[in-house]
Amino acid sequence: MRLETERLFFRRWEENDAEILYQEASNPEVGPPAGWQPHKSVEESLEIIRSVLNGPEAYAICRKEDGMPIGSIELRLKDKTDLTDKDDECELGYWLARPFWGQGIMPEAAAEMLRHAFEDLGMTKVWCGYYDGNTKSQRVQEKCGFTYQWTTEGLEVKQMNEIRTGHVNMLSKEEWEAQK
Repeated sequence: MRLETERLFFRRWEENDAEILYQEASNPEVGPPAGWQPHKSVEESLEIIRSVLNGPEAYAICRKEDGMPIGSIELRLKDKTDLTDKDDECELGYWLARPFWGQGIMPEAAAEMLRHAFEDLGMTKVWCGYYDGNTKSQRVQEKCGFTYQWTTEGLEVKQMNEIRTGHVNMLSKEEWEAQK
């Protein structure tokens, strides 16, 4: 099964992607809004590929025109998320390299992952969150039809050594089908 859109395709992260991942994820505008530190070396990016970007539904977002990875998207299943413990629910997580912001790429990628979640994986709900101030992530979720569920203050963001406010949204299969 190939996951793709008009401009993009998704594939598994590979160890030989470490250098391009480092180039994208070392930008301090990318990770901190999502709660993770900028990558400090190609070796760190390689370890992230091996230990974080290795979930069963974790993908590099690649441009069709040149196959270059420009971001990451994942459906975090019940063992990799704290938003649900149900087999038929998951969490959507994503980030995009800075040069590709503002081009509608992430809503396009997220829409395909939502289709995959509901049609291919049989999910009934997809959860998604963002931290206060991450308006780009908030906008992606709004464009994809997610609806507000709750806000939590005083969240410990361990990788950033900070306390933040987090917002959680959800999209049900019924809501997704109604907006198609």
